[in-house]
Amino acid sequence: MSPSIAEIRTDNVGRAIVLTLITVGVFGVQDAMSKTLVQTYSPFQITMMRYWGFALFALILVMRQAPLRQALASKVPGWQVLRGVLLMADIWFFALALRTVPLGELQAITVVYPLLVTLFAIPILGEKVGVFRFVAVGVGFAGALIIVRPGGLPLDWGVLFALLSAAFYAIYIVITRKVSQFDSAPTSMAYAAIIGLVLSGAVGVFFWQPMGWVDFAMVVGIMITTCAGHGLMVFALSMAPASVVQPFNYFSLPWAIVLSAVVFGHWIDAISLLGAAIIVGAGLVVMARERMRKVAVAGTPTLPGTE
Repeated sequence: MSPSIAEIRTDNVGRAIVLTLITVGVFGVQDAMSKTLVQTYSPFQITMMRYWGFALFALILVMRQAPLRQALASKVPGWQVLRGVLLMADIWFFALALRTVPLGELQAITVVYPLLVTLFAIPILGEKVGVFRFVAVGVGFAGALIIVRPGGLPLDWGVLFALLSAAFYAIYIVITRKVSQFDSAPTSMAYAAIIGLVLSGAVGVFFWQPMGWVDFAMVVGIMITTCAGHGLMVFALSMAPASVVQPFNYFSLPWAIVLSAVVFGHWIDAISLLGAAIIVGAGLVVMARERMRKVAVAGTPTLPGTE
């Protein structure tokens, strides 16, 4: 059983929160660099080079825990391959959206993924979702509609790509929960690294363009921040449960708004900011309700239909 918050040392929880905030900051800088590069180079090329960094980091972690051949011995290889495809699709769509959608608005749209996880968990995991969480999900989607309202974001392919990125990532999270019942974390990490490496390379090679030294240095920076961000995330999750640090990932939204203003000179408008706040609020409510539901399952169940 996972340790309760009361059983976790307070100093470790504090460190985990700080590491989570630093992780979000690192990934935000990475997104800003990626957005700069995809204005000149194909998103598929940048994604391929970025994934090299992640795959290297993931495979090193895996091989420190078990031989690669042993890690690849999955009980549900079909689901693991699907996970890898979904993660790669999420990254591709996010990179495509970066071309036209400002960072602040892009983060505001993609943070709907926790709400989508709630919905996709129903058919894939057979979870039951009560009226309370359904209402919260509906409110969150209303926030997304406010952002893409008439006169808001231009309804171009970038907005669709952002929504697809959130959807594919949500399905990836749900399937990750499913395979965790059968396979170890190193197995899941190995499949994600190898499948993504193969797919990103198979597509990215056809979009290759020679790069100048400055742009290449920026790509190296993206690789470094990828490894650093995932490393910090691992440390954070080793100090506190995901349920404790997960809400702090929403720091990505104000951070993206600041980066968008400072680096690209674009400020999110007040109405879109309201929509983003509604999405974040709904997401936090769903997280809190999910946590209460798990506590209830461990103790006294809640009334049916109130989850």
